[in-house]
Amino acid sequence: MKKHNDRIEYGIIGLGRFGTALATALAEAGKEVLVVDNNESKVKNIRDLVSEAFIVEGNDKASFESAGIQNCETVVVCIGEKIDTSILATLTVISMGVPRVISKATSAEHGWVLEKIGAEVVYPERDIAIRLARRLVSPHAMDFISLNDEIDVSEIALTEVLDGKTIQESDIRSRFGLNIVAMERDNETTIDIRPDHLLRKDDMLIVIGNRNNISEFEEYLSKEN
Repeated sequence: MKKHNDRIEYGIIGLGRFGTALATALAEAGKEVLVVDNNESKVKNIRDLVSEAFIVEGNDKASFESAGIQNCETVVVCIGEKIDTSILATLTVISMGVPRVISKATSAEHGWVLEKIGAEVVYPERDIAIRLARRLVSPHAMDFISLNDEIDVSEIALTEVLDGKTIQESDIRSRFGLNIVAMERDNETTIDIRPDHLLRKDDMLIVIGNRNNISEFEEYLSKEN
């Protein structure tokens, strides 16, 4: 059991589907996680997985302090459905001096208010929809992260087009303006990418670059050899 004034990596407020999934993923990654919710059964269900789990009756400073939220380095407010409760909880956590506060928003207006009071904002449903759309329109893109409106990090499955060619022969950097960050083959990942590295069909390349350039590369991979 951690001491009440010890620092803890992550605090999760609200154990709905998003909060529970986030807390579970962080805990399974070996992170210290403190969770709070007013639902006793939800807290009991996750108690054995996370570092600390508390039932709190309200979203006021006294309730959060009793659980130790002020000792978290990052707190994620996962209350999205009740906008007024979400805003109040976020404001309370910020006022407690937590270094980083992230809040779930369900609309642009909700997110605007959260940003105004000093929180980072995430839109889980919107982001999931964008990721799904990206996979549907880009069959070779297995996953991606958007860094801003122009730059993406994308995981791309290679086709016969580059099978048997070296990195240098593929000319990915100069032809498409993409940098290869890593490569995965047979569940093994390497970041030591050399010019003479031989590519194979079904290799996974993690590339970073302009979104349009990534799309051009995906179109190129779709061509018949």
